[in-house]
Amino acid sequence: MPLLPRRYERLRSVLNRRMGNLTVLLEYVDKPHNISAILRSCDAVGVLEAHAVSLPGRLPIYNDTAQGSQKWVPLHRHRSPTEAIALLRQQGLRLYGTHLGVDSRDYRDCDFTGPTAFVLGAEKWGLSESSAALMDQGILIPMQGMVQSLNVSVAAATLLFEALRQRQAAGVVPERGEGVDPERYPNLLFEWAYPQVASWCRQIGRPYPALTEEGAIDEQLPRHLKLRC
Repeated sequence: MPLLPRRYERLRSVLNRRMGNLTVLLEYVDKPHNISAILRSCDAVGVLEAHAVSLPGRLPIYNDTAQGSQKWVPLHRHRSPTEAIALLRQQGLRLYGTHLGVDSRDYRDCDFTGPTAFVLGAEKWGLSESSAALMDQGILIPMQGMVQSLNVSVAAATLLFEALRQRQAAGVVPERGEGVDPERYPNLLFEWAYPQVASWCRQIGRPYPALTEEGAIDEQLPRHLKLRC
């Protein structure tokens, strides 16, 4: 059964507002609840994709907190913090690490309207010293109580929504897909709309079929394929 036009319009509307220049890198954040909550915040704000470095032998696991956000915000895994940081810097992102260092700044005093990556460590021990040394800017969320930090998922949400607030005020939140690489946009839209067909195409090494303006696949495909999102 083909995708309903209103569903296709919903998918396209969300993708049109995705921001490829805003992301998070999670260093050894392995609790399913935290990973799921962070991806849910990423989706709510409009982050295109996220990044993570896991402890040896551990894979990111999601729970119901994600509400399916992992389908819309892929989490790219990296072998080491150094590798992940180098990739983000190569993409032109400014790295803000949550760290209680002497040079750290109040997050509200920073400008997140440009290409931004928030780098967060596990709640128990925070960002590693080696990663903190590679940040463009250390940031902190001021605390009024006895504890010195927020839960990592709450901290991520706080930072992401501040970035969104600043970008909305500056009028730089994408509305027509300009936040996504134009070469990636049609493929991402197809993968969102028809994930099973997209997987089949990748398996046999063929390009994705074209879509009509209403979001229908514009060619005949094998009957066994599930066409709905």
